[in-house]
Amino acid sequence: MPLFQHEPGRVWSRRGFLSAGGAALIAWPMLARPESAFAASNLKVGDYPFSLGVTSGDPTPDGFVLWTRLAPKPLEGGGMPNENVEVKWQVANDEAMTQVVAKGTAVATPDLAHSVHVEVQGLEPGRWYFYQFAAAGEVSPKGRTRTAPKLDELSQRLRFAFASCQHWESGLYTAYKHMANEDLDLIAHLGDYIYEYPGKDKQVRKHVGPILHELADYRNRHAQYKTDEYLQAAHAMCPWLVTWDDHEFANNCAGAISEKKTEGPELFLYRRANSYKAYYEHMPLRTAQLPKGPDMLLYRKVSFGRLAEFAILDTRQYRTDQPCGDGNKAPCDAVYDPKATLMGDTQEKWLYDTLNASKGTWNVLTQQVMMARVDRKAGEEVTYSMDQWPGYEANRQRVLKYFADRPKLNPIVITGDIHTNWVNDLQVDASDEKSPVVASEFVGTSLSSSGDGSEVLKMTAATLAENPCVKFFNAERGYVSCEVTPKAWISHYRTVPFVTKPDAPLNTRKSFVVEAGHPGVKEV
Repeated sequence: MPLFQHEPGRVWSRRGFLSAGGAALIAWPMLARPESAFAASNLKVGDYPFSLGVTSGDPTPDGFVLWTRLAPKPLEGGGMPNENVEVKWQVANDEAMTQVVAKGTAVATPDLAHSVHVEVQGLEPGRWYFYQFAAAGEVSPKGRTRTAPKLDELSQRLRFAFASCQHWESGLYTAYKHMANEDLDLIAHLGDYIYEYPGKDKQVRKHVGPILHELADYRNRHAQYKTDEYLQAAHAMCPWLVTWDDHEFANNCAGAISEKKTEGPELFLYRRANSYKAYYEHMPLRTAQLPKGPDMLLYRKVSFGRLAEFAILDTRQYRTDQPCGDGNKAPCDAVYDPKATLMGDTQEKWLYDTLNASKGTWNVLTQQVMMARVDRKAGEEVTYSMDQWPGYEANRQRVLKYFADRPKLNPIVITGDIHTNWVNDLQVDASDEKSPVVASEFVGTSLSSSGDGSEVLKMTAATLAENPCVKFFNAERGYVSCEVTPKAWISHYRTVPFVTKPDAPLNTRKSFVVEAGHPGVKEV
């Protein structure tokens, strides 16, 4: 039986959410009817206020961030009164919530759409906990989360998955249903959590509202995505690491430059401020990430002891404009401009400082756009994607040379954005097939964007022939599940054959391994 019976576009009521599913709720009881021993506020808001579920994120050895948002009418601005509301929270050792180890009260304010971001501290490292909220006479579903290991501890295993690109209208989130049944320590989301496009008819399901512009528009869109039952299940099962790409705000945005050349910087930054605020309101992020107008510090480090260190990047907010007119183009002089940047000077320095200080066996660039330089055209003519790292070749070269000079980093690049699966060897000199491999890149397909996929495209054979660095290319939907040990990194490419109807089965299409100290991928 599926975790929940799917009803496209359904907004879960209190009774519907808590009573859905049967057998699967035994596997994940924290999603069953929430019971709690602690009292909630006397405020009444009508419908169930925890309609968007719960999640956690950015674990440390002694804590994590807990998130929820009070939204009894999630697609109508939330439906909360224009006043502050107390939200009680607690963390327990056990799922029954009888062994409480931390508790407190947060304040959900109208200014932050009645979201709360609780930064829990003082817990034991490297262990699992359960958590729950209470407000307005109701209690939330329970969530499961964990602390990171001690900074000096070399864990023997980390299991995590990464996903991206979940266009609501293109397909169902069946892949999250399968992900929620894996025994994962972390989930990383690499961007395009929402899409800014207006609602269209004759899709699998329809966006609420117009093209995103005002803060209320962005809030309603985030809320709509959060109503999906399978996404909620994945959010509740373990901590998340999140970063954005472009569609959280506007397609192919580059720094303060709009893709729409007719849109001036004032209007563009006004929209960006609205999108950043709504993004923060709906993600398990710390106060350090609280946006200041159109600026938001999203790049940061999350360590899993000495086994893995995640450098979470932002390749949108600080980049220079795409060269050569964007798109897939033959490289023009601007591609090689040393001042062109995907990360900005400050973030690039931060990345090198972070890698230099890292104690991690594996160092993971958790980011958005493909780093491998892939020729997109068959024959003698060469074209690269100007929106990806090859459009910023000097910046790409600096990062890869840094890796080449420090082979003990065991760098892994994880990537989203392009709705296809790729496995790439990364070389400083991509034009020389015999150039040493300095890092490995795993690119995950979309969760739903572009609708039903396929194993092979018309361009598959030519892409593989033109690019020896590419070891796998696939256009199905799904996610990537990774097993990390001190000796090896294994990436499993999980795919679903369709997303335009319910109940797609899960396939493990291919698996690849990287051995510590030996960059380059091998098929398992």
